[in-house]
Amino acid sequence: MHRKDFIKYITAIPLLSKSMTLTQLANHLPNTTTMPVLFLGHGSPMNAIEENEFVQGFRNCAVNIPKPKAILCVSAHWETNGTQVTAMEHPKTIHDFGGFPKALFDVEYPAPGSKWLAEETKKTITTKKISFDETWGLDHGAWSVIKHLYPKADVPIIQLSLDYNLTPQQHFDLASQLKSLRNKGVLIIGSGNIVHNLGLVAWDKLQEKEYGYDWALEVNTKIKSFIEAEDFKSLANYKNLGKAFQLAIPTPEHYLPLLYTLALKDKKETISFFNDKAIGGSLTMTSLKIT
Repeated sequence: MHRKDFIKYITAIPLLSKSMTLTQLANHLPNTTTMPVLFLGHGSPMNAIEENEFVQGFRNCAVNIPKPKAILCVSAHWETNGTQVTAMEHPKTIHDFGGFPKALFDVEYPAPGSKWLAEETKKTITTKKISFDETWGLDHGAWSVIKHLYPKADVPIIQLSLDYNLTPQQHFDLASQLKSLRNKGVLIIGSGNIVHNLGLVAWDKLQEKEYGYDWALEVNTKIKSFIEAEDFKSLANYKNLGKAFQLAIPTPEHYLPLLYTLALKDKKETISFFNDKAIGGSLTMTSLKIT
């Protein structure tokens, strides 16, 4: 936006007054850039406090992203009966795990919430009732990775829950309604893991930089090929793709955030993969960026 157009625009805002906050003013300004979309393979909560190649990958993916007005995160760790969005001003940092060092439980990520984005999300999704939540906060699927993108915790965040009553295709269709938020300064992040079977983790191999069972590598490769071909129907139909997929995705919650991100892709956009490694045999950290 040119300077004279900016001046013309703000003088036309009827709500502009001495009492208007900078946040309120920002919410009235038009956006000139379509925000990217991210899927982050979040892996272990320890990635919140460790220094490794995956953490560096999270940081690198944010380098060329315009700073968002707000973030909408779909995390594997918030499943609900019905679809909800967090709508509190100050979401708490949820330590939804056990058996880890005290240093991890001491981490706080005090990013503000965004009632504006919660209302925009509810208004944007027209095919389903969306409820406001005032109790949840930010689970580790959100804060453990977002803290590496925005370490100052200065970007407002809301979470959108996963309704466990929906089919994968219904999740995809719901997510596609969120596209307009990308043109309002909103960075949408899905956080999960493409391959995620904790019951079959090779705990003795976790310290290796890369280790994946044959079936895990097979599924990770096939899913990337479906993504590159934009064969989203097959991705939503993953339960019928054979034994390897059943092992790789025994439960849907870590996989579904991937569908939320892919549903937001426009035809002209490209997808780049990063952190594309398997660890512990049955987990993949594969992440992607849509621009």
